Amino acid sequence: MGTLSVSVLDDLKGRMINTDEVNWSAVARKAFEAKLKEMELFNNIVKKSKFTKKDADALAKKINKSMNDTFLSK
Repeated sequence: MGTLSVSVLDDLKGRMINTDEVNWSAVARKAFEAKLKEMELFNNIVKKSKFTKKDADALAKKINKSMNDTFLSK
């Protein structure tokens, strides 16, 4: 098994030390695995998408206009 060092704020480290019944390595492994699955799913969806940057820009423009119309009319 490989080793990975993770930096945390001193306050967080102190709180973790005071909770010695938790296997923090196992918690981190599960979090890393969950995030990787999420990213792999996202990448698979994006890879198959035909939605282009031009499409995204056009949609963003419509959303911005709608938001402006909604909030400026009040």
